[in-house]
Amino acid sequence: MADSVPVRCPTCRRENAFTPPTFPCACGAPLTLPVLRGGVPVEILHRTWQASWVEVRCEVCGRQDEWPAPESGCACGTVVRVPVAPAPTPPPPNFPSPGLPGPPRPPAPKPAAPPTAGPPGAVPRPAFRPVTIRTARDCVTAAEQYLKWLGYADVARTKERTASGVDLRGTGVVAQVDPTTHATKLREIECIWLNGLNDSAIAVFFSLAGYARDARARADDLHLPLFVMDLTGTPQPVNDPADELIKYGAAGR
Repeated sequence: MADSVPVRCPTCRRENAFTPPTFPCACGAPLTLPVLRGGVPVEILHRTWQASWVEVRCEVCGRQDEWPAPESGCACGTVVRVPVAPAPTPPPPNFPSPGLPGPPRPPAPKPAAPPTAGPPGAVPRPAFRPVTIRTARDCVTAAEQYLKWLGYADVARTKERTASGVDLRGTGVVAQVDPTTHATKLREIECIWLNGLNDSAIAVFFSLAGYARDARARADDLHLPLFVMDLTGTPQPVNDPADELIKYGAAGR
């Protein structure tokens, strides 16, 4: 968990402890918003879409994305926007400093849309239209739409989440969605795999915060597709089975 920082309320001058939120980057690494220590918080009087997002660069892959601007509430009722340190501008890759190697080029993000042509005879899929994620329910909706885009037309959320964790079910597929900010654990991977085995269906997992190392390794052993979701609602594949699922879709299963 990120360390808390003091935030002084501009209305009552009370100092409140604030813990910067952590989100999953598309590369799977946790990204904690770099709250500016000593920065002056701004009271939120009117909300706008543009002011509700900040640009932050991932220290692992170098990708720069927009994330929800951090906000802190005070006991007096005031809500403030906590300032974030601006993303550093990397030096031009073609002009390294004398005597030093140039900065590593960040890997290009995987495209949301797959190749236009699927397996022989398959109908090319249009670009996926993501569902912006603001709540846990949005995560399930985004995963549902993504599976339909892959060809599982009748997939739907279960009326009530089962004890084994199945959130989505359709012909030939079961899926679980983890909307928490903690890395998905091994047990959840094994549970959804067993559900797929019992239903003679492919099991798929979607996680907002990525996967624990042993969970990722087990999924690879079981050939279970893993996806991470960013706040735009676009699932990104994190292992080879997920890449294959995108390539061939439901028709290839």
